[in-house]
Amino acid sequence: MKKNTPGIPEYRLIEKLFGQVLQQLRKECGVSQEELGFESGYHRTYISQLERGKKSPSLQTIFQLAKALKVEPSQIVERIQTLVAPRSK
Repeated sequence: MKKNTPGIPEYRLIEKLFGQVLQQLRKECGVSQEELGFESGYHRTYISQLERGKKSPSLQTIFQLAKALKVEPSQIVERIQTLVAPRSK
């Protein structure tokens, strides 16, 4: 996805991309939304809302989810960043 997607404010685009990245990481770890919720201390419905781009996570939430997924918080942000503005090769 490109940064200047018509009709979608940038903050909404980042929320959607965060959701995509969260879902990818969760699936890579082989855990359900319910399991991720349990490990991170959040309810399954909140995990679902994050993955659908309906909620915007706080910095604390990003750190909690990263810990539960056994990744660095920066990895989550880097994945989002590559989707927002892919680096030229």
